[in-house]
Amino acid sequence: MNFNIKYHDNMFYSIIAPILEIEDFTKTKNIVHHGVNRFDHLVRVSYYSYKICKIFKLDYYASARGGLLHDFFIETPKENKIATLVHHPKYALDESLKYFNLSIIEQDIIKNHMFPVTMVPPKYLESWIVDIVDNVASIYERISTTSRQLSTGLNFLFLVLLNILK
Repeated sequence: MNFNIKYHDNMFYSIIAPILEIEDFTKTKNIVHHGVNRFDHLVRVSYYSYKICKIFKLDYYASARGGLLHDFFIETPKENKIATLVHHPKYALDESLKYFNLSIIEQDIIKNHMFPVTMVPPKYLESWIVDIVDNVASIYERISTTSRQLSTGLNFLFLVLLNILK
């Protein structure tokens, strides 16, 4: 299958390919997350975590898989946003365990990627890296989405003003 992954690294792709083939995982393309679709967010976090762990000779395999699965859930119980924020690592871990045998590091990455919100700190360097990359990616995605929306709004306003000034 071709998933149009923009990160061209054969080793990375070979690690994540079995996850990308899960039908429920592909449904994350239809879920808005930080202004982008969740699939793109997951791949971004996975790729940059993988690259950092590879540079530092850490478990890049676990970081790629854990990073890709850290927000793998389709639906959550009807909760307020704060409760979902706190509980979604458990939903992602439960969903991931339905499909994959996960290493202890992969489980820790998924369970603790929301530290300090979840109050339990990650146990492994790979988990810390995914947590930090997830935070940076989320900020980047929010800023780029807001910037696009602001640009569209300003363009619209400019066109309206041009029509008024005619």
